Amino acid sequence: MNNQLFDAIDYLEEEKGIDKDVLMEALEAALISAYKKNFKSAANVRVDIDEASATMRVFSRKAVVDEVENSLEEISLQEAREIDPNYEIDDVIEVEVTPKDFGRIAAQAAKQVVTQRVREAERGVIFSEYVDREDDIMTGIISRKDSRFVYVNLGKIEAKLAESEQMPTEDYYVHDRLKVYVNKVENTSKGPQIYISRSHPGLLKRLFEMEVPEIYDGTVEIKSVAREAGDRSKIAVHADDPEIDAVGSCVGQKGQRIQVVVDELKGEKIDVVEWSDDPVVYVSNALSPSKVVDVLVDEEDKATTVIVPDYQLSLAIGKRGQNARLAAKLTGWKIDIKSESQAREQGLLADDYEEELDDDSYSDSDEDLFE
Repeated sequence: MNNQLFDAIDYLEEEKGIDKDVLMEALEAALISAYKKNFKSAANVRVDIDEASATMRVFSRKAVVDEVENSLEEISLQEAREIDPNYEIDDVIEVEVTPKDFGRIAAQAAKQVVTQRVREAERGVIFSEYVDREDDIMTGIISRKDSRFVYVNLGKIEAKLAESEQMPTEDYYVHDRLKVYVNKVENTSKGPQIYISRSHPGLLKRLFEMEVPEIYDGTVEIKSVAREAGDRSKIAVHADDPEIDAVGSCVGQKGQRIQVVVDELKGEKIDVVEWSDDPVVYVSNALSPSKVVDVLVDEEDKATTVIVPDYQLSLAIGKRGQNARLAAKLTGWKIDIKSESQAREQGLLADDYEEELDDDSYSDSDEDLFE
């Protein structure tokens, strides 16, 4: 039995990655527990496990006394000196107390306790493996669904995709392959729990990192992301090197790179804009695809008043205010949009202002393209 037990411990370490020391500690605890339970031992016992000889021995620690009152915890000086004549009163001696049938009893207890420790150790290994994946993207397969969650198999564990983290425009079917963003990894009494998202802005960021080498290597930096999952998103990018087109890098030749991201997000529209530390430029860019006449900045309230051509007002605001709302999220600035006519009425735009937009030809199809 002992040889099989040690072989099993070696197997668990090799195949499941569980530290052998953890398993040996579990085995020792199991043997002590079994001895105390079956032989009414005092608490002061230890187990010596010799892997080389595949033996397990139990030792009881006893105090050397003149007169024994508790045989479980004490030994007389005479008996102690029969073992070693150098023992004195108050010394502590270890006496082997391994019962003849201890192996059978220990096997039962060891199986239960070691199984529990192995389960805990496995959970620890899984937690350690996945905790480093927080805020990262992973690919899994939908294994099942219920009224609260879609469960996605990530390999060694099922992750939970809550209804609030799902894309409203997306259907989820068992066996579908899915890229997900890891929101949180927790180590609970029931084992590791992983919570994932399809609607988190981080998913968009990670997808661009996967598709755009310039982002992955740091040449192009993602400064900010604003997302209304399944519908529309905006992402601000910047390159320190003026020779590098940050927006072009993300879009790719003929839009190939951004199209991969759009396809993964089931057609979600994505505006890639150039970041700037100048709020006038940044807010103007963020309101893309709308053209901007002027941006008035209130630094104290971190607010802006944006003036757009009359015919671009609805495009700048967007359906249900979405374009303006996403631009505000992206930049961190409050944005109040006014048409040129409104601005003039309120004295925000000089009467002699001359519009200098040479390519301002506009048709209904322009707005439809972005809406």
